[in-house]
Amino acid sequence: MTSPANLSVALVQQSNSDNAEHNIEKSIAGIRDAASQGAQLVVLQELHRSLYFCQTEDVDVFDLAETIPGPSSNTLGELAKELGIVIVASLFEKRATGLYHNTAVVLEKDGSIAGKYRKMHIPDDPGFYEKFYFTPGDLGFEPIQTSVGKLGVLVCWDQWFPEAARLMAMAGAELLIYPTAIGWDPRDDKDEQTRQKDAWVISQRAHAVANGVPVISCNRVGLERDPSGQSDGILFWGNSFIAGPQGEILAEADNQSEQILMVELDQKRSENVRRIWPYLRDRRIDHYQDLTKIYRD
Repeated sequence: MTSPANLSVALVQQSNSDNAEHNIEKSIAGIRDAASQGAQLVVLQELHRSLYFCQTEDVDVFDLAETIPGPSSNTLGELAKELGIVIVASLFEKRATGLYHNTAVVLEKDGSIAGKYRKMHIPDDPGFYEKFYFTPGDLGFEPIQTSVGKLGVLVCWDQWFPEAARLMAMAGAELLIYPTAIGWDPRDDKDEQTRQKDAWVISQRAHAVANGVPVISCNRVGLERDPSGQSDGILFWGNSFIAGPQGEILAEADNQSEQILMVELDQKRSENVRRIWPYLRDRRIDHYQDLTKIYRD
């Protein structure tokens, strides 16, 4: 497939409730709004069907998981076909009984599943107990070919790992896409909150720079309470953004509103940037063997 020279991309930043039907309706409304403004590719945030349930470990939460193909991917596939767009959605995948993944699925504009990516890096931190729910992905770092280009789809915690972004770019990814659910502990002071958010933005902008490709990062907003009451919950910080191939911010949301961000990307720009800054050319792969070690000790 030949990628369009200019590509209109959008992301949907939203808050969530414990009503899955209401959440998916909000996502669909956001997709329709973006498509009405000319978006050809629309990205949703991580686990957009539900609250971020990984604040606690609860076996009943597995009832939220679904197969792919399944109800949500079918609904979004029909929407993609109706609107003639490509959609990137994040789902809690039930692969088999007792086997679950945090999975991003890409719906092609004909309604078919272009591909999926299973989250590779799984965190296990206070308030983010994902290892209880998700088996690490086994599909590798493989871009997904679509009618709007080759998409390097990754998920949330993956955004802190330059190896993931590099491997996607080395396989021809034209965009890096990160559905995300990240926020503050409300007890953190403002300086600490600023440091965390800035680190998150800088890390992903660096992936754009180092690989010469745009980055789309879609986060959620709003306070979600800790069901166990052991903490003050998570205040998701929004700040979804789209960056160009030199890390330049093309559009950025605020930290509390439900928003749709849209940008028209000049796909030729990545080619021009890579000609000026040819990082792939100058990589010293003959001296990188130790990168496959956990630590050089």
